[in-house]
Amino acid sequence: MSDTVFRRRTALLTAGFAAAASLALTACGTGQDTGARSTSTAVADSGNSSAATPKGNTGGTEAAASGTDSAVTVSKPGRSSTASKGSTGSKGSSGAVTCTVANTKVTAQTVTRPLNHLLLAVKNTGSKTCYLYGYPAIDFQDAQALPPVDKDTQPQAVTTLRPGQSGYAGVLLSAADGSGSGGYTAKTLKVIFQNRALDFVGSGVEVPLPAKGVWIDGSLTTTYWLTDPADALD
Repeated sequence: MSDTVFRRRTALLTAGFAAAASLALTACGTGQDTGARSTSTAVADSGNSSAATPKGNTGGTEAAASGTDSAVTVSKPGRSSTASKGSTGSKGSSGAVTCTVANTKVTAQTVTRPLNHLLLAVKNTGSKTCYLYGYPAIDFQDAQALPPVDKDTQPQAVTTLRPGQSGYAGVLLSAADGSGSGGYTAKTLKVIFQNRALDFVGSGVEVPLPAKGVWIDGSLTTTYWLTDPADALD
């Protein structure tokens, strides 16, 4: 083969390889460019992508912060309710309180059965439920000490009075057989309430008695506050 022919073939092969390499590079560049344009288009079209928000733009945060009226579920034991997020809601009644002379009316009534008994009634005159703790302190005129409570009458739960409801305590005034000592006729009575700590609070409330008074002696005893007048006199 002549030297001239060999050089021509070499030149043609070199040119062919160069053209093929150029085409390959062009194809790769076109693919990368197309992928980049596709990604950019997808981001632009998705209105909720964080990548679509320019750096430094707080529009998404402001929208979330302004949604304070959105409803959220508030769970409590045994129930669930819906409340407005960020809202304190309207305040209702604040729950039960202690029965005192300020939110009750106390009356005393003598009964024919059983003998020598007085029935005390406490009516809740307030707007809230109240707890009638313990038992009443019975302060009769000229009494040397407050009478004891019959422990067998203690209820299993605190006597609770809704507005308008009444609680009761029975008072044994004197021994039915006349065996009580130190008997006399008392014409005035004060009733003193206990608080949650079972301390007697305040000076009590004056409770009207029959005009002739009531006979009391050393047998004087009271029951706990109860919900049923029959139980209080039993």
